[in-house]
Amino acid sequence: MEVSRIRALRGPNLWSRHTAIEAIVSCGETDCHPGELAGFLDRLRERFPEIDLLRPAYHHGALTMAHAFECATLGLQVQAGCPVTFSHTMETLETGIYQVVVEYSEEAVGRLATELSQTLCRAAAEDIAFDLADAVCRLRALNEEIRLGPSTGAIVSAAVARGIPFRRLTDGSMVQFGWGSKQRRIQAAETGLTGAVAESIAQDKELTRALLGAAGIPVPSGRPVANAEDAWAAACEIGGPVVVKPQDGNQGKGVAVNLVSREQVEAAYGIAVEISSEVLVERFIPGHDYRMLVVGNKLIAAARRDPPEVMGDGTHSVRQLVEQLNSDPRRGEGHANSLTKIHFDEITLAHLATEGLSAESVPPEGTRIFLRNNANLSTGGTATDVTDDVHSELAKRVEAAAQMIGLDICGIDVVCDSVSNPLEEQGAVIEINAAPGLRMHLQPSFGKGRAVGEAIIANMFKDGDDARIPVVAVSGTNGKTTTVRMIASILDYQGLRVGMTSTDGVYIDGQRIDTGDCSGPKSAKKVLLHPDVDAAVFETARGGLLREGLGFDRCNVAVVTNIGMGDHLGLSYINTVEDLTAVKRVIVQNVTPGTGVAVLNAADPLVAGMAAHCPGSVTFFARNPENPVIVKHRAQGKRVIYLDGDSIVASDADAEHRIPLGGVPVTQNGTIAFQIDNAMAAAGAGWALGLDWEIIRAGLAAFVSNMQTAPGRFNLFSHRGATLIADYGHNADAIRALVHAIDSMPAKRRSVVISGAGDRRDEDIRQQTEILGDAFDEVVLYQDQCQRGRADGEVLGLLRQGLENAKRTRDVKEIRGEFVAIDTAFANLKAGELCLILVDQVEEALGYITKRVFAG
Repeated sequence: MEVSRIRALRGPNLWSRHTAIEAIVSCGETDCHPGELAGFLDRLRERFPEIDLLRPAYHHGALTMAHAFECATLGLQVQAGCPVTFSHTMETLETGIYQVVVEYSEEAVGRLATELSQTLCRAAAEDIAFDLADAVCRLRALNEEIRLGPSTGAIVSAAVARGIPFRRLTDGSMVQFGWGSKQRRIQAAETGLTGAVAESIAQDKELTRALLGAAGIPVPSGRPVANAEDAWAAACEIGGPVVVKPQDGNQGKGVAVNLVSREQVEAAYGIAVEISSEVLVERFIPGHDYRMLVVGNKLIAAARRDPPEVMGDGTHSVRQLVEQLNSDPRRGEGHANSLTKIHFDEITLAHLATEGLSAESVPPEGTRIFLRNNANLSTGGTATDVTDDVHSELAKRVEAAAQMIGLDICGIDVVCDSVSNPLEEQGAVIEINAAPGLRMHLQPSFGKGRAVGEAIIANMFKDGDDARIPVVAVSGTNGKTTTVRMIASILDYQGLRVGMTSTDGVYIDGQRIDTGDCSGPKSAKKVLLHPDVDAAVFETARGGLLREGLGFDRCNVAVVTNIGMGDHLGLSYINTVEDLTAVKRVIVQNVTPGTGVAVLNAADPLVAGMAAHCPGSVTFFARNPENPVIVKHRAQGKRVIYLDGDSIVASDADAEHRIPLGGVPVTQNGTIAFQIDNAMAAAGAGWALGLDWEIIRAGLAAFVSNMQTAPGRFNLFSHRGATLIADYGHNADAIRALVHAIDSMPAKRRSVVISGAGDRRDEDIRQQTEILGDAFDEVVLYQDQCQRGRADGEVLGLLRQGLENAKRTRDVKEIRGEFVAIDTAFANLKAGELCLILVDQVEEALGYITKRVFAG
């Protein structure tokens, strides 16, 4: 068994809506021998007893090594604690070659599981050892390292529950919610609404204390100190137990409390100054340590924090008792778990020493030993939820504190005897925290968790706001780019800033920001990241979808122009038009359930059949009003678009709307049939988005197919009384549509310039010139720059074969180089003639043609 071509499908894809790893698995003849396979499966179970090798519900044949690889890849992730459930194995047309797809929750973990699964299967095949425990440990450690922490994870989960899309921007906790102009970003519990000034104030404990005091909020007295001697002087001024802490520290680092002796104060200063060059000495406030969480100036949660402690049993040392506590599976390193492991650092050892103890001391049974003075969870403390006990006046005080500092999400540390009473006379606010940790409220050690993630999302987005901009996805064999541009024109007339992707670039509000073929998911994600985009229209090609899945989780509108005879067949295991249909159908399957719309070509049976897979509603379009699909849909009062005389008609049970073809320039007054189809599809998309029909008409009227608006899409030129048409037609259906359009254009003589893409099947290349040979007097064949895996001259040979039985062509030329071929066409062109140039390098060829036209 060999595994190759591993891909990460990062969005909805051909197989499912899950993110997944796709691998090509090759099984040799011996791999499939029943006896050999049975022995392999037995050895696989020995090495991985938890593996589920039951025959999948979708599979009715015998299990293969590919299926074992699938089960192992999924099972290893499950054992590591990853929330994955989906996997699938599909045999290709090549004997012994399988496509294996396995869901992942974190891409790096999925890739590692794929590698470990190969090692496991190899070990079973060769009957050698496999360390299952180490493999699972590696996967679990990687998952813990890279998955979102509890604070960020809770906010993301709350967003997902509201249907708000998210995208992780870094390997850390930087996340974007929403798309385009509706986006918001967070980093852990800090949002884009958090002001830099407010955060700076919160980091300066002395400034915070001064501002809160000015607002009448109880705070401990104290001052900054310059050195250890000054720290003791400040303690003497305060006159009682004090707290020594870094002025801009966090997570309780370097904080020492309830200090009374000079030795304690000076030692605490030495620790604090290592954290921050500026140290603060404050009055120690007796009482319990509470953390209040304020979101949007409203108290959301409160928790009492207790320092880490052990209970003596008269047998075990303090160190051993701590080891017992750390064995609790809830305790881990950092913030990944609900509790943090306890470590013996200088502060812990110093605190034990004040009690006359060391780490090796054996405390008497029933003796409670506190390991630190401060109660931060990050140093091993515990949390008890007290939200329901907070007195209304105390809540007002902490809400006023957050407002005074200016933080939208604020962690407020309060020390008092009880939160059931007002703060005055029994406590004080001792600290304000920006980007506070949320886990003590999400998963308190005692009491119920609070919906703090939901509160943060509610503060970022108003009720009912899913932070989505309108998204239209366009797929099909031909007409995608023109349809995308026409939809963009309509949205532009609505006054929206449109982000658009196509085979010739990425456009933001009319400006191209990227060039080349940008019809894949990376370009779509780029548009959705842009803050100046109010609506997006994406050309969605098969290649990117197969390589990576969709660049979005769902779309408002899915437009499928056609399938016809297909294109690019024979690549990436897409061998038939039915296979291609399944790929193009992915956008239809992922329209918004209920409210989403699929705009489908009723004249193409393969496209019309996609309606059964749409979770929303369907609008059918076709030029022929008597098309059976149109007739049935119309009879049901559903939306249809068809041609009636010289007008496009859109009708449903409620109304009928007409668009004269004379008002759609791209159709040349209705003479170019395929442009009528494209206009219908674009109108259907605008209708699906709820746009006014005057806007739709204006958008279509404003769109002209020229080099600027639709490069390489039926661009017309005039040269010395002759007509030139430049087009990127690159398959039989497109060429057939071009010939049909040109039939309505009178010409004394017709010539065509064509090459062929080497990554098509032989029959696809031949068929193009078979069509052209019956419609043109002269054919100029040229070999382009990239033969895409073909030998020199091979494509030209196939194009020549397509002309062997030509009914009209009498003159055939063979040229090396696209521009030389264009020169040849120009040299022979006379007034009253027509020349179709099928360009390969669209921008370069159009620029060259324009130069020749203007040169005369």
